[in-house]
Amino acid sequence: MRLLVYNIRYATGTGPAFHLPVPGAGYLRSSRRVLEQITNFIRSEDPDLVGLIEVDTGSVRTGMLNQATYIANASALYRHQCKYGTASINHLVPIVRKQANALLAAPRVTGERFHYFDTGIKRLIIELELEEVCIFLVHLSLKFRHRQYQLRTLHDLVVRSTKPVIIAGDFNTFWGTHEIYLFMRASGLRSANTEGLHSFPRAGRVWSWISYWSVPASKSAAFVFRR
Repeated sequence: MRLLVYNIRYATGTGPAFHLPVPGAGYLRSSRRVLEQITNFIRSEDPDLVGLIEVDTGSVRTGMLNQATYIANASALYRHQCKYGTASINHLVPIVRKQANALLAAPRVTGERFHYFDTGIKRLIIELELEEVCIFLVHLSLKFRHRQYQLRTLHDLVVRSTKPVIIAGDFNTFWGTHEIYLFMRASGLRSANTEGLHSFPRAGRVWSWISYWSVPASKSAAFVFRR
């Protein structure tokens, strides 16, 4: 099984223009060209499952285009959910209320569940239970303290699972893997990123999405990072 996880940042692109006319202004505009490039890349990897972080499900930013549906391109069944808690005020904010995470999978793949952390702004946990494994897609908080609370909740979900577990997503581990060392040990997980590849270097610091998994000793897995 090939699992691809991608924080597409709402297909807003990158580079100096992203911060014009003011820093962060790029978050308010999405590019169809960038979205098409992302879609082509995903197709080229031919994954069985795709986890999308920071996807717009149809706001004015994208001209009401649901990016998850666009990427699925009628060849996969997508499951998306707003990443904010059901009682969050963000559901009332234009653009923000359409910000989500999504799992793309073949129509035959079923068994999705949605959970929410009880702290932080980004609270969604998407769980997909397959025949031999459970997959959790997460986007952890930017705040260290909130991330630690969220890891506690994630630990409880992992230990309740009766199957091997894959946890993938954007962990926002600004201070390195020591942030999640105790979580990994307590949950019985090991890193798929054995070579310590960096996914988002910025200003000398690594903004990293990290995938962890727990599999029987007889199973094998590989981690590949595409630049």
